[in-house]
Amino acid sequence: MAPFDLIVRNADIATVGDRYRGDIGIREGRIVAIAQALPGEAAEVIDAAGRLVTPGGVDGHCHFDQPTSDGSRFADDFFTGTRSAACGGTTTVIPFACQQKGGSLVDAVEDYHRRANGKAVIDYAFHLIVADARPEVLRDELPALVEQGYTSLKVYMTYDDLKLDDRQMIETLAAARRLGAMTMVHAENSDCIAWLTEHLLAAGLTAPRYHASSRPMAVEREATHRAISLAELVDTPILLVHVSGQEAIEQIHWARGRGLPIHAETCPQYMLLSAEDLGIDDSDPMHGARCICSPPPRDKANQKFIWSALSSGLFTIVSSDHAPFSMAGPHGKGVAGEQASFDRIPNGVPGVETRLPLLMSEGVLGGRFDVHRFVELSATSPARLYGLYPRKGTIAVGSDADLVVWDIRPEGEAFTLRHDMLHSACDYTPYEGLSLRAWPALTLSRGRAVWRDGQFQAAPGSGQFLPCARPLAPRGGEPFARWV
Repeated sequence: MAPFDLIVRNADIATVGDRYRGDIGIREGRIVAIAQALPGEAAEVIDAAGRLVTPGGVDGHCHFDQPTSDGSRFADDFFTGTRSAACGGTTTVIPFACQQKGGSLVDAVEDYHRRANGKAVIDYAFHLIVADARPEVLRDELPALVEQGYTSLKVYMTYDDLKLDDRQMIETLAAARRLGAMTMVHAENSDCIAWLTEHLLAAGLTAPRYHASSRPMAVEREATHRAISLAELVDTPILLVHVSGQEAIEQIHWARGRGLPIHAETCPQYMLLSAEDLGIDDSDPMHGARCICSPPPRDKANQKFIWSALSSGLFTIVSSDHAPFSMAGPHGKGVAGEQASFDRIPNGVPGVETRLPLLMSEGVLGGRFDVHRFVELSATSPARLYGLYPRKGTIAVGSDADLVVWDIRPEGEAFTLRHDMLHSACDYTPYEGLSLRAWPALTLSRGRAVWRDGQFQAAPGSGQFLPCARPLAPRGGEPFARWV
């Protein structure tokens, strides 16, 4: 019997801390040897031919098959969503089990397992969305779920179906502190958005471009500061998700200067899209609807602050926030009609497949940061933050054999990104026409080729559910003890 199931030879291996040439030996889905030149044979040998090899991506923020209340439907289920992820080099995804108001967290988790079973083609875990922080939910359900491996939870400061008030936020943060769970926060001021939206609609300003006007940077800045303050009060870390603008970044700098454990996430839409993508006039309203997401893309000048914060280390992770609604059909962006006001258009853009190629092309090859920072943002840090490291997020003996072999084009040989290249069930990409120089030539998930030379080749249901370790140490004592 061959000592290895698979050897990847002649790889230019990059991790957070190292870069070297070598061979990677894989057996039963795990990396069992790394050497300059592995002796012996394998059932299969892949010659990387000196190409760059990085850990498979870990997308810590994406939405598949999530229930909605407005008649819309996410375009991707767990098959098409994970297929799309695999074709873009992502080998682990963490979507959300979303509690309904008045409902049970346990029921939400059971529902999401039903949605994922037999469909996912790569490995996955679940975050929890706490939309109803009733005492019995925080006292009884949440501790049991954390113990079972659902160790991260998301809370919203906006959206009527999901938002918590400040007291509920405090109670949830205190519960997360006691349990060693990581809390993710969607930070936008709901009352400000509602007031601005009401006045915009009354003035007849209804086109998609006014979505950005209803959610200016001040709305994100205030909620970011408030979320940081609540976390400081309770003395627990948080992750601020999909940070979009300079003013929120300044609040995170301020918090870090005070020594507070505040983590931050951003997404490609804030690096590469701008308010202009929501439309510069009202002549084609559905064109602008393509890029409605929350927070919205800011002006082009803001992009430099996102890139600077990525290169400086302020951002902990980059996620896709993949939330795909198709343009065609009765359940997508046009669910309320083609002339619907901006507040009735589903929020979200697709991006689970394009996250890594965009980061590699625009970040590494664009000279904004090095390949080690790329690995940190896209794989290692999300694996650590959500309790999956070192099984996921690195290339090391004992880790899962989740690898990406890159096809990197020389300068002057870029290709044009088109929607018809992609594998999501969503019918568009907001990055249509962008010039890229990198795409995965091969994606391995636990040693299985799920994407090779332009062909998807994984079976539905071949992905595994991953219970997560606690990312934080549970804290005893009263959370407010530092203040008394």
